[in-house]
Amino acid sequence: MKKVNYLFLVLLLSVVWGYGQKLTPAEQPNEAQRLMLERGYGMFIHFGINTFAETEWSDGRLPPETYHPSNLDCDQWIRVARDAGFRYVLFTAKHHEGFALWDSQYTDYDVASSPIKTDVVAEVAKACRKYGLGFALYYSLWDRREPSYKDPDPEKYVDYMCDQLTELLTGYGPVCELWLDGGWDRKPADWNLPRVYNLVKELQPHCAVGVNNTIVADEKKGGYVSLDLMTVDNKYFLQYFPSDFRLADPKIAHKHDKKQYLYQGKSYYLPFEHTICVSKNWSWFGKREPIPTRSLDELEELFYWCTDNDNILVINVPPDQSGRIREHEANTVIALGKKLGLSPDKPLPKNGEFISINAPAQANSVYEGLSEQYGPRMAVDGGMRTRWASGETQTSLTIDLDEKKPFNKVVIFEYQEQGAGNVRVNRIQEYNIAILQNGEWKKIYLGDSPMGDCKVIRFPHSYHASKIQLEVTKASAPPSIWEFNVINGVDQ
Repeated sequence: MKKVNYLFLVLLLSVVWGYGQKLTPAEQPNEAQRLMLERGYGMFIHFGINTFAETEWSDGRLPPETYHPSNLDCDQWIRVARDAGFRYVLFTAKHHEGFALWDSQYTDYDVASSPIKTDVVAEVAKACRKYGLGFALYYSLWDRREPSYKDPDPEKYVDYMCDQLTELLTGYGPVCELWLDGGWDRKPADWNLPRVYNLVKELQPHCAVGVNNTIVADEKKGGYVSLDLMTVDNKYFLQYFPSDFRLADPKIAHKHDKKQYLYQGKSYYLPFEHTICVSKNWSWFGKREPIPTRSLDELEELFYWCTDNDNILVINVPPDQSGRIREHEANTVIALGKKLGLSPDKPLPKNGEFISINAPAQANSVYEGLSEQYGPRMAVDGGMRTRWASGETQTSLTIDLDEKKPFNKVVIFEYQEQGAGNVRVNRIQEYNIAILQNGEWKKIYLGDSPMGDCKVIRFPHSYHASKIQLEVTKASAPPSIWEFNVINGVDQ
């Protein structure tokens, strides 16, 4: 009876609210997008049958008995999210293999057919209401198990999707976001996204809808677009339409990320939602062996970067095979929230003024002379997909500064190799930083240990300088830097 009443309520409210939540040509956020930007910071939870198979993706052939958490505790997940200062929780209701984390009447590949029959979607939704967090859902378009997915008529599977989405959007209270994934396995038109999108808006008018890999270079031919190129309005196109926000999991947007994108000659406003893992090595689903987390410094700087410029960040914190979030990962995100001073009644904090972006830069070495691809300006261009790369192990990068502008922090994102198991391999071992004042170079920092993924150097007072220089004196391979940021920080 409750489900019927809730369905009646949302249908009534959708009439009252009209179409204000749906994507229309605009240069400002609609109501659903505005609420999304207000949330700004969420916890992504990957959990399911893959958690128990030591894999990121499975193909739908794992038996339901594979899913067997020994101490499932969804309340603990959401307590961690609350204590860490997250504003909402994004939960994987169904991943690519098709295993549903709720009791779906449309499949027998779900928790109801497993040894542990708890409706996880229901428990997460209940805990979100209990702790005052928004509730969002991830749902994979791609389904490697469902027979109708292979039907020559793609609409048969769209029927299945809409049936499952109706269950999710009418049975568990308000849903603030729907994150759709796996669209690459079919042509965009085969998903009939207008039908899916309209269903979502009818059932949950405030729910923002996004599809991974939203944007392409050409409306007819498609083509990947680097986020570092999305710095011009009305140049690129939506391949998945309608979508309320952009996704390009797990990449980082440019500092000057733009919001206007085209579809059939009209311009639409779309913010970007970032997705990163709390683990040091890329891993979405929890693995048997614990993985170290990223450093607090790196997470803090990524937080600032990803929540800036009207964009959003979700950090994946996956439960392990017991069904609980591990203490060391919980401690990391809680410590991050405290470090940032997060509070539900305060705006998300900002980093400060970046005074080095697009400043003139010089280097004494460039990899194979490829200046267009690896020149020093790439280290200060505001993009996390471009980098300066040296051709020598002992090298330097020098950046011109405006002497009138103070700074008290330097942040360096070092490029690292991806080794076995997605382990990131550091290059820079010893280095120093100097500034030019009144024609004289002064060293203000010496590092005698590996730089790491993200080096944050906070100074006890502000400096003014005409130049700043990174000198690498020891490296295991020619150094490379994604971004070298000189900042007048507000977090001091």
